[in-house]
Amino acid sequence: MKNKQFSKRWTNSIQNNYGTPSITLVKGKGLVVKDIEGNTYLDFLAGIATNILGHAHPSVVSAVSKQVRTLNHVSNFYSHPNAVALAEKLASFTGTKGAKVFFCQSGAEANEAAIKLSRKTGRSHIVATQGSFHGRTMGALSLTGQPSKREPFLPLLKNIKHVPFGDIEAMRRCISKKTAMVIVEPIMGEAGVIVPPDDYLQQLRALCDKSGALLVIDAVQTGMGRTGDWFGYEYSGITPDVITVAKGLGGGLPLGAMIALGRSADLFEPGEHGSTFGGNPITTAAALAVIKTIESKKLLKKVQGQGRLLIQELALIPGVQQVRGAGLLIGIELESGNAREISTKLLERGVLVNPANDTVIRIAPALIVSDAQIKKFITIFREVLVHDN
Repeated sequence: MKNKQFSKRWTNSIQNNYGTPSITLVKGKGLVVKDIEGNTYLDFLAGIATNILGHAHPSVVSAVSKQVRTLNHVSNFYSHPNAVALAEKLASFTGTKGAKVFFCQSGAEANEAAIKLSRKTGRSHIVATQGSFHGRTMGALSLTGQPSKREPFLPLLKNIKHVPFGDIEAMRRCISKKTAMVIVEPIMGEAGVIVPPDDYLQQLRALCDKSGALLVIDAVQTGMGRTGDWFGYEYSGITPDVITVAKGLGGGLPLGAMIALGRSADLFEPGEHGSTFGGNPITTAAALAVIKTIESKKLLKKVQGQGRLLIQELALIPGVQQVRGAGLLIGIELESGNAREISTKLLERGVLVNPANDTVIRIAPALIVSDAQIKKFITIFREVLVHDN
């Protein structure tokens, strides 16, 4: 079957919220994927930062296969070893004592949990940032600072104020004793990989301390080693009140988590929140395998070096205005507004990327990407930008 034939089947059977994909992928190994026609591609998007170890990684395959033969699902009436082990591991990454985890299935669900947790403070006002992306469920969408995504579904939650990302004075004007929480991404991914000023998170922490508001770090896209740290905020030296993670956590399986620290860890009481499939034995087995691989292969340090190489080399290509990001979450700002055209040309040359907007190409390859694959990507990107454009 051809890609066009499958696209027609997609259009006839699946709702149009995504549009119609141009290719149908059927197989993957590492960073290489194959479509239904047998064409191969270098996957530099990784399911939008989700396939953190690439496709069909042996450690994930082994862990999931073993678990599915042992115990599928137990509901949240009972405990199982994987959930406890993973929660302990995530809590340890925060560097604090007493952190506790709520498991769910996605970043949106993790951010919904953060909203509900913040209501337990007795306050309801929330401050978020313009251009941010926190999910598409009604609560998470209320946090999302992108009008095009919000407007079709108004009215959303009340008492949420969006201020410019990176503008600490705007935050200062909005945060008060009525503020339940402030939510920010360490790096805004969907907005085009926007990096805040170096002291932004530190000053934001101080403002939240003064007002008593919870500081929530949305590490859904920056988390699980993508930036070279476990969550992406560590460079700032702060300790947040809540961290939300998903995407790479499950190594391609649907798993999210809300990690609450300090006084926030004990706000929920029995029966106040839940998620049927959250912390499932199979998805948590995958997550434990992901973490073990990242640690044993020392991928965090590797990612930091590869990120610096990508930023340096891509910035030298004619037609590139700016390269920003950290680790393997990178936005390439083009001088022209043809990011979607460039993305299509890269697809035709066998490379998968994402046009975050009209001027930015976003890349987020798996942490196992090789130096040779990075060099190949840079070469093809240069050829497309300089020769094919």
